[in-house]
Amino acid sequence: MSEESPPPLTGIHHLTAVSSQIRLNYRFYTDLMGMRLVKRSVNQDDVSAYHLFYADGVGTPGTDLTFFDWTVPPERRGTHSIVRTHLRVGSRASLDWWAERLKERTADGLRVGSIEEVLGRATLPFEDPEGQRLALVDDGGAGDEPTPWKESPVPPEHQIRGLGPIVLSVPTAGPTRTILTEVLGMSESTSFTSGSDTVHVFVMGDGGPHAEVHLAIQPDLAPARPGAGGVHHVAFRTPDEASYDAWADRLQRLRIPNSGKVDRFYFRSLYLREPNGILFEIATDGPGFDVDEPIDELGERIALPPFLESRRDEIVRGLTPLD
Repeated sequence: MSEESPPPLTGIHHLTAVSSQIRLNYRFYTDLMGMRLVKRSVNQDDVSAYHLFYADGVGTPGTDLTFFDWTVPPERRGTHSIVRTHLRVGSRASLDWWAERLKERTADGLRVGSIEEVLGRATLPFEDPEGQRLALVDDGGAGDEPTPWKESPVPPEHQIRGLGPIVLSVPTAGPTRTILTEVLGMSESTSFTSGSDTVHVFVMGDGGPHAEVHLAIQPDLAPARPGAGGVHHVAFRTPDEASYDAWADRLQRLRIPNSGKVDRFYFRSLYLREPNGILFEIATDGPGFDVDEPIDELGERIALPPFLESRRDEIVRGLTPLD
């Protein structure tokens, strides 16, 4: 990148997926996966839908797996999409513990694969009840240290540590590679073969499983049709307002179509769609989820940004109770 470039992106900030069964979703991610609901809010562009944020005990950036509550048909899987989200655990012992925990639920229809090695890391692929493709990965202690959730049904040493590599499917590498490297400043570090697919690995900052994008080349797949069990977008981390402003300036200078600055209250956002149609976001680490709720009360009530607060009664009436 040029000398005018902003500081490098530091990793995955959050990933937002789609659920059409939000009460089931809530139970799965809090009860089985042991993640804390740190923000019970709404989609700011569609207030009829929840936006739920599951994370570590305090909502540390990089630990957020979030869902929009949309009553839509299931995703038709295909390319031009995000196809798997990794969640990090701290050791092989934790991964083995999770393998047993998840396999106890296969009688309920949960799909769980076998532990395999990917880039030298032990990895366990599985799907949530709506077919959301996930994987647990042993990060060996890499990445920011999360804060355990004291009320989690999962012991602290086995709790989810945050987001890991995000896997994208595209028919050809070139256009997406250009955005990842020449616009977003990622480095292509290696490639590997997964089945019949070539997968290119791109890293942010100092790298590590919390800062990787995996680009799977799948030219024979039809384009995905968005739906429940699919992913809406992935967000990358930038630390503060100054770096966020620099990224906004960079996108404008390079004439990259984008949303312009969007204030999500809990963080600031920029959105851009890469040439294969996948939606990216750049998001700041702050202000954080405790800007309107005490840390020990996160996620207990419906939280609305100030510009929606005057519509609280109307919005709450349109939402399905989770509990």
